[in-house]
Amino acid sequence: MLLKRIIPCLDTAGGRVVKGTHFEQLRDQGDPVALARGYSEDGADELTFLDIDATPQGRATLVELVEQTAHEVFIPLTVGGGIREVDEIRTLLRAGADKVSIQTAAVRRPELITEGARAFGSQCMVVAIDAKRASGKDRWMVFTHGGRTPAGLDAVGWAREAEHRGAGEILLTSIDADGTRAGYDLELTRAVVDAVQIPVIASGGAGHPKDLAAVLTQGRADAALAASIFHSGAFPIPQVKAYLASQGIPVRI
Repeated sequence: MLLKRIIPCLDTAGGRVVKGTHFEQLRDQGDPVALARGYSEDGADELTFLDIDATPQGRATLVELVEQTAHEVFIPLTVGGGIREVDEIRTLLRAGADKVSIQTAAVRRPELITEGARAFGSQCMVVAIDAKRASGKDRWMVFTHGGRTPAGLDAVGWAREAEHRGAGEILLTSIDADGTRAGYDLELTRAVVDAVQIPVIASGGAGHPKDLAAVLTQGRADAALAASIFHSGAFPIPQVKAYLASQGIPVRI
């Protein structure tokens, strides 16, 4: 049985880790390098580092910060934010990233997914999907530019296309649930999991270990990504994993 993964997320802006609600009202959470080191030592399975300023500001990811973070951790590191070209993927992998996460650029030019997969392997290519429920419908629409811009794409259909083009994983974030600590969007997660054959990482809404348990079982996600509950110290990773194990969910202790 495959182990379920627990992945802290480091959203960075101005070189600092931040967290908000529905992608807004960002609050400082600390130094990314120090947080990454702590999470690695605490037993995180992977880390995701997202430079959320990069795309809105039209610049590349802060490579030096990626290098410093990668130097401190010994678990897989996914890096995203501002990636537009294959050469930028190469730069980040050389800086210490194990995988890259692309979102806005993938929507603008889906061929980038295929180009990256051919150059570095599908296992390196994570397609991030920020999705918001369409009003009154069991449909979710894709948003880009940090949740600011509607892309006119159905989230489930876009996940299928991303897989077809060579994505190795989907990083799925519910804009509606983000930062609320009220639980993941289980319907959204199940819809995408059922539509693809590649792993789906669920993101947005974790407030208690029971939320991670729900998205890994009822939502059928392969991994749960969280930020607030870890940054605040409310539920340290060892405590979360102990709870998941007590619920019969296979995790690395």
